[in-house]
Amino acid sequence: MFALAMRSIRQRPGRFLATLVAAFLGAAVTMTFNSMHDTAGATNIDHASSETLRLTGGVVGGYGTLLVFFAIASTLTVNVRQRGEEIELLRCIGATPAQIKRMVVGESVMVALVGTLLAVFPAMLGGQALLGMFQDSGQVAEGVDYAFGPIALTAGFTVTLVASVGAAFLAVRRATRAATGGRAPRNRLRNFAGIMALVAGTGSVCATFASDAKNPALMAAPAYGAIMLSVGFATFSPTLLRVLLGWLGRPIAARAGASVYLTVHNMRQRSVQLAGVLMPLVLFTGLAAATLYMQAIENDAIKASGLTKSVEAKNLETLNLVVVGIVVVFACLMLINSLYAATSYRGQEFGRQRLAGATPGQVLAMVGAEGLVLTVTGVFFGTVAGIAGILPFNLIRTDSALPDQGLGIWLGIVAVAAAATLITSLATACRTLRTPAVAAVTVAA
Repeated sequence: MFALAMRSIRQRPGRFLATLVAAFLGAAVTMTFNSMHDTAGATNIDHASSETLRLTGGVVGGYGTLLVFFAIASTLTVNVRQRGEEIELLRCIGATPAQIKRMVVGESVMVALVGTLLAVFPAMLGGQALLGMFQDSGQVAEGVDYAFGPIALTAGFTVTLVASVGAAFLAVRRATRAATGGRAPRNRLRNFAGIMALVAGTGSVCATFASDAKNPALMAAPAYGAIMLSVGFATFSPTLLRVLLGWLGRPIAARAGASVYLTVHNMRQRSVQLAGVLMPLVLFTGLAAATLYMQAIENDAIKASGLTKSVEAKNLETLNLVVVGIVVVFACLMLINSLYAATSYRGQEFGRQRLAGATPGQVLAMVGAEGLVLTVTGVFFGTVAGIAGILPFNLIRTDSALPDQGLGIWLGIVAVAAAATLITSLATACRTLRTPAVAAVTVAA
């Protein structure tokens, strides 16, 4: 099966490109920030510089690990689901589920190894740039030399390989059961993890009210709460989408015509597949809104008090901005990969619709409506998670129930989410529609 896996990669490299990009960026981010631990371990470094570097490596490295797993899991899940007919054919010629698992996991391991090796040099450059940013802002002494060592390499290879193997195993387990007509595995573990994330997020948000307004770590509890609530909502995204479509689908479809009716019907049937798109949307909106608004509130509060920013405040601001940058990159990567794979795979579906009388414009309208519904759903639940962290922080920090920053930051977040969703889905659909309808329905999935 390992030889079959290698042939599969050589014959269809485009199928594994999304996974390779996810593994490459994930390993690059992980090694970049964990190299701060290597740099902080030097014998001649001062305590303040070492603390700043270790804090950056620990906090951002932790968030990066979570996002790496989500990115790789999202792309691998979509990839494996699209291979349902191939898996079914392998089962018909005698392959056992264990052999199919070894094949898919072997493919994932090879792609992850290649992506991690390619990421080593960019991670070294990124780590040097990050250290230079800290030195320019005065948070790290000028004499500190950059080091890229065993901590960065071990973290990069371990995180990427574990995420790839785990995600591939879970995805192919479900696919092999579906291909053989077996009952799909119950998502008890996922549901339990989602519930625990929601409970942890709620508890962390409530803990904000027990904090002192002058505590430098005041932002930690609400930010962590918003992150965990976003993860919880993302975990339950298929259920949330079905509930939303059940409430609003029929009234909207009755007024908007055939394209939207078809959109609602398709999304109800494909809610599990669309979860790979909703997850990055919810995570991006929730994390970006919470961190950007809380940082803006903190900056305005310091400015209003007439004080200058301490080293701790500068470190916290840098961490927040870096975290948001990572979230933007990975959320957009996950979103684009999932949408591209899911939309390009629908070539046969689009061909059958055109043969049944639908025009290319109607098909594009359907895809655009799907993207709009996904954007609204993801932004809504991500905003709920972000607000849950923003309001308690603002109340404790400023004694005001509502922040004074307005909707500008939120509108910018929504614009990025909507642009990534709609542009990717519509551009991919246009490319898919270039294939004649008769040829599209005869192409193997």
